[in-house]
Amino acid sequence: MSRPTDTLVVIPTLNERENLAELLGGIREHAPRADVLLVDDGSTDGTVALARELGAEVMERGRRMGIGSAYRDGFAWGLGRHYARFVTMDGDLSHEPRYLPALIAATDDADLAIGSRYLHGISVVNWDLMRLTLSVIANRYARAVTGLPVRDCTSGFQCFRRAVMERIDPATLRCTGYAFLVELKYRAHRLGFRLREVPIIFVDRRYGSSKLGPRHVLQSTWNVSTFRLFAR
Repeated sequence: MSRPTDTLVVIPTLNERENLAELLGGIREHAPRADVLLVDDGSTDGTVALARELGAEVMERGRRMGIGSAYRDGFAWGLGRHYARFVTMDGDLSHEPRYLPALIAATDDADLAIGSRYLHGISVVNWDLMRLTLSVIANRYARAVTGLPVRDCTSGFQCFRRAVMERIDPATLRCTGYAFLVELKYRAHRLGFRLREVPIIFVDRRYGSSKLGPRHVLQSTWNVSTFRLFAR
């Protein structure tokens, strides 16, 4: 029997109840044939119960284990279920579901499509100057170290073909924090897969609190500097 969908959207969550109904509603509107898997790291605000009530699959991990670890577990879950495409996106609506059709369609020609905040200048709304400056510098540094041919190396809004996941093998990815997002692109590029950027406008969260601070950016920057030492 054929599957009703070939796309899995993997979303790490930690206390995102306020954003969940709009997020899942948007995904169903713009990518109605996609399945959604939430990988939850111990939410205490009712995120898990609401997600299940709204019809999403949920993987409960019980405690905060990092965004990289969440994606590794989500990819493994999806690879065991024969999905052909994997989408990664945030749970706070900063990655707007309206961009999903273009992102998914881009993988008809590319192996990895990246929702890019920096393809045409800077397309970021409601970030303060410090956070924007850190992001721009981190991207320039990541490009210089890895040689990635993309403007937004740290984007978390991506769509991968299954072949990319199978060749990379998520279990071999080293990073647990936000450097994981760069590591995915770097490994795909080194393996010869085709990368393509799709322009998006990134709007900072309206509800809840960000899990990304300056310490995470600095730690991720250090992890990026080690990629060439452990390249496969």
